[in-house]
Amino acid sequence: MTGIIAWIVVGAIAGFIATFILGDRGGIMLTIILGIVGAVVGGWLAGMFLNLKDPTGINVETIVVSVVGALIVVFVWNLLFGGRRGAV
Repeated sequence: MTGIIAWIVVGAIAGFIATFILGDRGGIMLTIILGIVGAVVGGWLAGMFLNLKDPTGINVETIVVSVVGALIVVFVWNLLFGGRRGAV
């Protein structure tokens, strides 16, 4: 259970860092959700390509992996839905 909570916290942190880096101005809930999804994506990519075994806890490794995943997810989200924000 602690691992899940840690990934949610790290994912939220990663979401905020990714949206800051990419200059996105989405809502706080969207930022947290994209960060959590990014943490999962980053963990999966790290396992597949870097052969990292299940990074857990709140440490530098999980934050870096999560931020990279969140950057990818936020970038793709902006490609798919970024142009619709201003349209009414």
